[in-house]
Amino acid sequence: MSEPRSSRIRWHVLVFLAPAVIVYTAVMIFPLFNTLRLALFTEIEQQRVFVGLQNFKTLFGDAIWSEQFWNALGNNFWFFFIHMIVQNPIGVLLAAILSHPRLRFAHLYRSAIFIPTILSFVIVGFAWKLILSPIWGIAPSMLDAVGLKSLYAPWLGKEEYALTTLALVSVWQFVGIPMMLIYAALLSIPEEILEAGECDGITGMSAFWKIKLPLILPSIGIISILTFVGNFNAFDLIYAAQGALAGPDFSTDILGTFLYRTFFGFQLQLGDPHMGSAIATAMFVIILIGVCIYLFGIQTRLRRYQF
Repeated sequence: MSEPRSSRIRWHVLVFLAPAVIVYTAVMIFPLFNTLRLALFTEIEQQRVFVGLQNFKTLFGDAIWSEQFWNALGNNFWFFFIHMIVQNPIGVLLAAILSHPRLRFAHLYRSAIFIPTILSFVIVGFAWKLILSPIWGIAPSMLDAVGLKSLYAPWLGKEEYALTTLALVSVWQFVGIPMMLIYAALLSIPEEILEAGECDGITGMSAFWKIKLPLILPSIGIISILTFVGNFNAFDLIYAAQGALAGPDFSTDILGTFLYRTFFGFQLQLGDPHMGSAIATAMFVIILIGVCIYLFGIQTRLRRYQF
């Protein structure tokens, strides 16, 4: 009877994994735990003092801090909601159109739609701020040319419109990402399934709703969670267009800009890295909860639906 082989350590696997693990630990794991650590301290007379959860009590219990936090969180949810009901459905629609085999110059349309995605946030923010400006922007004259100037308003200057306007600008910039992901998912559907549907008389839009859409639901789920994470980490566009104060009157303030002002300080407000770390930790917990809901709730149901 032969003896069982002794387990050998696969050193080549460790050698190849080590650089990635070291870099990931240095730029992700260590900063994350350091942020969590900073949130448990505060500075008293230029000395760091452990205060436990006191910073979180201040963030959620103090009237001034809690008002800013809940305002920013509510704006974040609205920013995410606009992307979910506008960006992702448009991305699915564009992917369905561009995947049609009889469409000519589809590659040119894909490139044109995807180009804004690679543009800098700063360029997009300032460009749209100029376009929508009531003084030197081209939006009033363009609406006037088609007889709709009465519909124009300084959207970035009004509290009730500013956040929605910036969310739509972000949709314009990033609609190419869900489009390309769904487009790839549609191309991966086996032709045999579509041909079997044609034999049963399922063609055109009926084939999309009854065959293609159920098969790309996992891709739509991944796009949804990426949209959630991306929008709750949003900062660049708001900062480029509206500045750190996220005006007018904090109507476009999201957790990213609130964190920036708190951590680094702005104008007469001194920076507080400990309260900033508490806000960052709260953001991490919110994103973690959303991801867990997707992984253990929605994703599980999608797998059952596929089977």
